[in-house]
Parts: sequence; structure tokens; C-alpha cells
Amino acid sequence: MKRLPDEVRELLERPNLAHVATVMADGMPHVVPTWVGLEDEQIVFLTGPGSQKARNLADDPRVSLSVADHEHPGRMAHVRGRVTRRIEGDEAWAIIDRLAQQYLGGPYPREFDRVVYRVAPERALAHDYG
Repeated sequence: MKRLPDEVRELLERPNLAHVATVMADGMPHVVPTWVGLEDEQIVFLTGPGSQKARNLADDPRVSLSVADHEHPGRMAHVRGRVTRRIEGDEAWAIIDRLAQQYLGGPYPREFDRVVYRVAPERALAHDYG
């Protein structure tokens, strides 16, 4: 598995929101802010199983995301890749709770169904404009 550049890893391992883009059925992009993290060398994010993002990924596994350092917005990264796996159940909740710990400092509430997607990066770049 290809290793992400350290500058990209650093942004993904901290509680920075990422904007995740998927492709709609008509070819238009769909972009939403979401939590992201790393599992091995793949990027993970969560969503509702019936969300627009999940529906888009069922038809087209391509993903693009951007993330900016919330403390220094001039530091940012861009990653393109493809979903390699949709994770559900206890395995998904273990990842979701790790992300919630990173972003909230505690476990994720169990009020809603959630799934996790793993993305294999194909291109990853970081920039520092600040």
C-alpha cells in the first residue's frame, strides 16, 4: 500500500474537518464536510447508510477530499482515491468511536445508523501557504 506524505498524514490525524466530494448520478459533484481519519494507509470517514454520499459511492467509488488545518488554514491537503470497502456493524463502530475520540473526546452517540468507508489514496498533495 502506498504511504501518504507525512504532511498529508499529519492533517488527517488531527481533528480537522475534511470536505469529501463524491459523484452524483448526473455527474455533478456532491461535497460535504466530514470527520476523517487513517486506518493503516487508507482514509476513513463515516456517513449514514442512506445518505446522498452513500448512494453516490454505491454507483461510483471515486472520492476527492480536501482538508485544512483548523489552526493554520494556509496548511492544506488534497487527496483523490477510490473506496475500497464499506464497513458496517461493530467493526464500523470501533472506527467511528476512534474518530469521535479525536473530534469530540468521547464515544459517538448511537442515535443514528452509520457506516464507514475506506479510501485508498491514488494522489495526495499538501501545501503550506501561510
